Amino acid sequence: MAIKITEACINCGACEPECPNGAIYANGDSWKIADKTSVHGSYTLMSGASVDADTSQQAISDDVYYIVPDKCTECKGFHDEPQCASVCPVDCCVADELIVETEEQLLEKKAKLHL
Repeated sequence: MAIKITEACINCGACEPECPNGAIYANGDSWKIADKTSVHGSYTLMSGASVDADTSQQAISDDVYYIVPDKCTECKGFHDEPQCASVCPVDCCVADELIVETEEQLLEKKAKLHL
């Protein structure tokens, strides 16, 4: 599963620098696949849509920090546990039950993001 940030987020920002994939963004900030990854050019999202990795995408949340599911690997291949959850002072970084991925899928995503 990808990790999501719930509405309980206090916008402290502790999680953002901990993400090895650059998947966490401040509320209202646009995001890019290229941020903190080695990806440039065309990139296929989990939805099947193709985007330019260097092009800004619309913010997922205007209210709280958010995690881009297409970049979240639950820190597989980097750490033993999701770092956002380990540093969150209000425990609002939780498994996203709508995006279920196996460890193999998460490691494949990590490899795709960090060529």
